Amino acid sequence: MKRYFITVEDLAVRVTEWGSIDAPVIFCLHGLGSTSLSFVEIAEAVKGDFRVVAIDAPGHGKTEAFLTAEQYELPALAKWLDKLIDILHIDHFYFLSHSWGSFISLFYFAEFPQKVAGGIFIDGGYQSKKLKGQSMEEEIAFYEQDFEGYTETWESFLADAVYGEDSRRSGLLDLAAKDLVMEKDNRFYWHARGTVAGSIVKGMHKNEIIDVYFKFPFKLLLLRAELPKEQEAYRDKASRLFQQKTGATIKVIADTTHMLHWDKPQAVIDEIKSRWLVITTD
Repeated sequence: MKRYFITVEDLAVRVTEWGSIDAPVIFCLHGLGSTSLSFVEIAEAVKGDFRVVAIDAPGHGKTEAFLTAEQYELPALAKWLDKLIDILHIDHFYFLSHSWGSFISLFYFAEFPQKVAGGIFIDGGYQSKKLKGQSMEEEIAFYEQDFEGYTETWESFLADAVYGEDSRRSGLLDLAAKDLVMEKDNRFYWHARGTVAGSIVKGMHKNEIIDVYFKFPFKLLLLRAELPKEQEAYRDKASRLFQQKTGATIKVIADTTHMLHWDKPQAVIDEIKSRWLVITTD
């Protein structure tokens, strides 16, 4: 694994890479509040066959935040991301994304479909704001308050902010967790700030995903979470519409939360190898 910085439109962006530069590329984009190490277990498992490239999105990890809320709108993010991909000299790639990252992926696919060989969404890209019914103001207020909270110890940060009560832990996930913290005055804060989260949520409401569904020119897979059970009715309705409009394949992964790739990384690894490794070795 190597980590370095590049500059995209005067913004310093941290990149994390695994594997050989000559191998087929999997480009990874994390969810709201995470970093490039969100994919660390998956990358370590497939780095022998792929070049895995992940970034800390603007306002996350060690990447600087955008200056305006408008820059977090999804069409603008897609165009910004394409400039970053060009700087990395990536011409053709597979897209692996989680949560908010999958929303960006959809807008990227719409604008630059010729660059993408295939995509796997990890519990993201299908959660229409219209179908959910929560107001933009309510959701922004929740995230702004949540992201500005803190704990008094590292262990409580891990327990309260990173892992759930019954979540699986590993050494690599502990490494990813260190990316998520900002320590100040002996307090442990979430690394991404409430203003960034609020801008992202505002952009997702303004650029409603359901309005830009289209027929993909390649096979797309959505791996969908099953927990918590009380959200199942919404998940089922939203993912069925997503499947109908995009032609995507949907697989519900049992006993997984929204952090599906942390709960059961092997499910993602198996799909990558069965779908993309066969193609690259033909």
